[in-house]
Amino acid sequence: MAGVRRFDHVGITVADLDTAIAFFVGLGLEVQGTRMLIEGDFLDTVIGIPEARTEIVMLKAPDGGTALELSSFVRPDHEPGSPAAMANELGLRNVAFEVDDLQATTDRLAADGYGLVGGIGQFEHLWRMAYVRGPEGIIVSLAERIG
Repeated sequence: MAGVRRFDHVGITVADLDTAIAFFVGLGLEVQGTRMLIEGDFLDTVIGIPEARTEIVMLKAPDGGTALELSSFVRPDHEPGSPAAMANELGLRNVAFEVDDLQATTDRLAADGYGLVGGIGQFEHLWRMAYVRGPEGIIVSLAERIG
């Protein structure tokens, strides 16, 4: 039976690719390969937008696993999303990472201007977790295993 073999990547479209890359590299992700401009029949066919051109970069956590694809469209102009979207709005709402020290990570991000969506919560004696609003409103879920 044909089906999914593995989870490959999550894609996020941004207006400012440099700022988004810096944010995720600051969290500890690593750029894989080089930034690429993609255009032509392949892209037009897959995304259903004629004459499209986008710049992409792939990032991975140090342990490998699922990648994060950041893309920024050169053409057509990007369509703005809701930078203040909350967790109950339909659609992809967050990308999650496990961290070593949640408080230190959120403090560092706050110093860079990226604040908490709510607060730091604890789930039983297993996890401490927080949502941080990153560049362009991207919600990043950060979790520290405590149990």
